Amino acid sequence: MPHFVIEHSADLDRDDAIDRAIELCHEAGAQSGVMNPNDIKARALSYRRFRFAGGIESFIHVTVSLLEGRTDAQKEALAVLLRDKLSARFADVESISIDVRDMNSLAYKKHLRQTG
Repeated sequence: MPHFVIEHSADLDRDDAIDRAIELCHEAGAQSGVMNPNDIKARALSYRRFRFAGGIESFIHVTVSLLEGRTDAQKEALAVLLRDKLSARFADVESISIDVRDMNSLAYKKHLRQTG
């Protein structure tokens, strides 16, 4: 916990673009002060087929899922920080959006395989 899910248009499947987006999510999470950097998980999903109003052809949308307990101001600050980092790095992307969501701690469960 927390989870950063990066959805993006397939045109960004080039070079290290999405690897850099994943790094920026980790950076923003660490800088935000609202999460332990060692707990951050980030992954990306590429879309070849999508339709946006206005004919937008490239996008990045990040959903950040956090266990409840952060204030609205903290969540907004994280969203702004992440949006600004991504906008600076991906100036050619037509739409960049961030959605910070609360997860219900009673409903969130996980299992980690023991190693060693």
